[in-house]
Amino acid sequence: RTKMAFLSAKSVSSKAISARATRNVSVAAASRPMWMPGASAPAHLDGSLPGDFGFDPLGLGVDKERLSWFAEAERVHARWAMAATAGILAQEITNPDVFWYSAATKLDSPVGIVGLVAIQFWTMHYVEIKRWQDWRKPGSADKDPLFGYTLAKHDVGYPSVTLFVPGPMEEMKLKEIKNGRLAMLGFIGMLMAAQVNGKGPLACLSEHLADPLGTTIFSKAVVIPGQAIVPKCAIPPSVDFSGVTIPTPCFLDALWP
Repeated sequence: RTKMAFLSAKSVSSKAISARATRNVSVAAASRPMWMPGASAPAHLDGSLPGDFGFDPLGLGVDKERLSWFAEAERVHARWAMAATAGILAQEITNPDVFWYSAATKLDSPVGIVGLVAIQFWTMHYVEIKRWQDWRKPGSADKDPLFGYTLAKHDVGYPSVTLFVPGPMEEMKLKEIKNGRLAMLGFIGMLMAAQVNGKGPLACLSEHLADPLGTTIFSKAVVIPGQAIVPKCAIPPSVDFSGVTIPTPCFLDALWP
């Protein structure tokens, strides 16, 4: 009888622990920010990645290694987009007479286009190979074979020196990816505005503020069943740089008449 009572008490205790654990997991899941209120995250998105809001409707990140690479690729694209949007805005503020879209073709380079391509190829090749090696095998690229310095221990894709990180690293990771995603969308918007209007983002903004109802995306393009009113491409089909003709088609050229 004593043994049965012990087993019964043990069973009740196990069920209570299980119930508490389930309740804790449910509370944690409910308190986790999601891409849509009430949505549930797929099993492979456990919230450990910065900016993970449980959005993967196509299941592209089910494979753990592929998900890791997607996170690294998004991080790099986000950083380039933040640099690009900041540069475009800074250039238009300081030198509004120069159109950012074609500014590079006005560059007077002593090495010409072939030299620029060669320099970019070798420098970017070196940096990107190092980055890929560090992702493939964390820590394997910490010691530089050319200059001999060694990086301190760090997370893949993030700096080892936190001197210029203006806050807790985990908090900055989240802020970076949030701002980076906005910058990627912002750059696409700047690109499309440049191709439709032939102007920089601040000039386009000024036009919209001067005529809020007459200068909108709907006044430029309307798509209805059976008909599409689309804007003309405002940039030339090609540019000449250092004696080389470079095609510059509009983004998604099939959209233009």
